[in-house]
Amino acid sequence: MDNFTFYSPTYFVFGKGTEAQTGELVKRYGGHKVLIHYGGGSVKRSGLLDRVKASLDAAGLEYVELGGVKASPLSDLVYEGIELAKKEKVDFILPLGGGSVMDSAKGIALGALYDGDFWDYYCGKKGPVTEALPVGCVVTIAASGSEGSTDSVVTLVTEDGKQYKRCADGDILRPLFAIMNPELMMTLPPYQTASGISDIFAHCLERYFSDTPDCELTDRMLEAVMLTMLKEGRRVMKNPNDYEARANIMWAAMVAQNNITGVGRAQDWGTHHMDNEIGINYGASHGAGLALLFPYWMEYAIKAKGPEKFVKFATRIFGCQNDFEHPEVTAMEGVKLLREFFDELGMPNSISSIGGKPEDIPGMVENMFYGAPNHGNFIKLTPEIAAEIYSMAM
Repeated sequence: MDNFTFYSPTYFVFGKGTEAQTGELVKRYGGHKVLIHYGGGSVKRSGLLDRVKASLDAAGLEYVELGGVKASPLSDLVYEGIELAKKEKVDFILPLGGGSVMDSAKGIALGALYDGDFWDYYCGKKGPVTEALPVGCVVTIAASGSEGSTDSVVTLVTEDGKQYKRCADGDILRPLFAIMNPELMMTLPPYQTASGISDIFAHCLERYFSDTPDCELTDRMLEAVMLTMLKEGRRVMKNPNDYEARANIMWAAMVAQNNITGVGRAQDWGTHHMDNEIGINYGASHGAGLALLFPYWMEYAIKAKGPEKFVKFATRIFGCQNDFEHPEVTAMEGVKLLREFFDELGMPNSISSIGGKPEDIPGMVENMFYGAPNHGNFIKLTPEIAAEIYSMAM
């Protein structure tokens, strides 16, 4: 296990009706004027926005609103939010929603206190983030784990229409509090629920496949989350109103991504970077793109690195019997069963199935590596390797 530091100050409030505590929590953490940030109409239709406003009113807090966050948050809305935050002199950012809303909110939080272009932190000119407005969140989707993480992923839209999805990070971006009511997820469409389950699973895989030796505790923690996704994912897809399944999945999303499962070990994240281009080009949700790509990445990695890590995955997660004479057979059986699980969730299993064509690959690779040469760790991606995996997935 490698040396590490770990700082996770988020105060979690979990359970039914907890959004009623929003005003009290904002006030506890020093907020006076709040920017409420959200996506489409679901927070309005569900009544969540009105309940949060009532809680802020009861606490004597002022607020302004900014809606319109897309599935992959775009830079133009972040710029708008920064301008609004500065104009209205807000001192607290409150996203209501899933990972996209939280990521957009974090971009606004860092940009509101920065004299330059907030994108400097996403393109690598500056970082990590050390100053930002405080953020607290009300979570409505179990997927990204952004409610407990240091990260914010935003897509820059250039004047010529190109899009570049990049990440900023810093401990200051961890929300000060996260309100997590599993009931808020019960009206999600099946596709969003399945995408979230896939996203959580992928966050585990990015950490699990590591060259760092002797990480038994975090290996076992990651395995626990993945096994929970297999059980509770199937359970909630059959019964969307199963509160206990929703609750287990919601907490698993946070555990998978606040990095308690990733300390002391090298992590990969190459598949996440490849998936950015899937989302940009074909509009697939983040979880759907990861479910599509990961089995192909694993097949490539088994051939490039050997089967050892993947045998452990197959035996511990799917209960495969180890073929000691042909470990690669066991490793590939684990990949097959993972693909079947994602299929069961209704996730896509090829790029062509979501509208991709082989001639798209050079542009995807070029976009992926533009200004960002480093991708992956367990498998260090070059443009040639990325193109090969895209081709396998086509």
